[in-house]
Amino acid sequence: MRQGFTLIELIVVIIIVGILAAVGMTQYSSIVEKARTVEAKVRIGAMRQLTYQYYLENGTLAGLQNSNVGVDDNCYSTDFYSYGLGATDGSTWVDLYAHRCSSGGKTPNVSTRYYYYLRFYANTGAGTWACHYDDSSSGCFGAPFL
Repeated sequence: MRQGFTLIELIVVIIIVGILAAVGMTQYSSIVEKARTVEAKVRIGAMRQLTYQYYLENGTLAGLQNSNVGVDDNCYSTDFYSYGLGATDGSTWVDLYAHRCSSGGKTPNVSTRYYYYLRFYANTGAGTWACHYDDSSSGCFGAPFL
């Protein structure tokens, strides 16, 4: 009696492994991108503290600039995101954002850019996380669109 695998059995196993690898890679890339939002959350957290300090010193958010929170809005090769200040009412709330780099940042760059941001209310110290894609569709990473 011969022992071993037939050519058909080997081909079936290779096809199954290929299918599993293809499914796994798509899941892997989305999980990795979601994990990269941790960089954004940490940096935005530091920006929030500096924003709150600015508010306590000045009593308003009027005049708040990127330099006050230690960022500028360029993509650097050391970051996956560019950071900055977004919308504000000028006195009590401001959006602190991380914009995913599509070029100039760490590779891999993404084809669909998105904003991950914290709407920070300086008068209460509270904040709301939100996310939206460049085409204004919402729902990235489970965060709402404000």
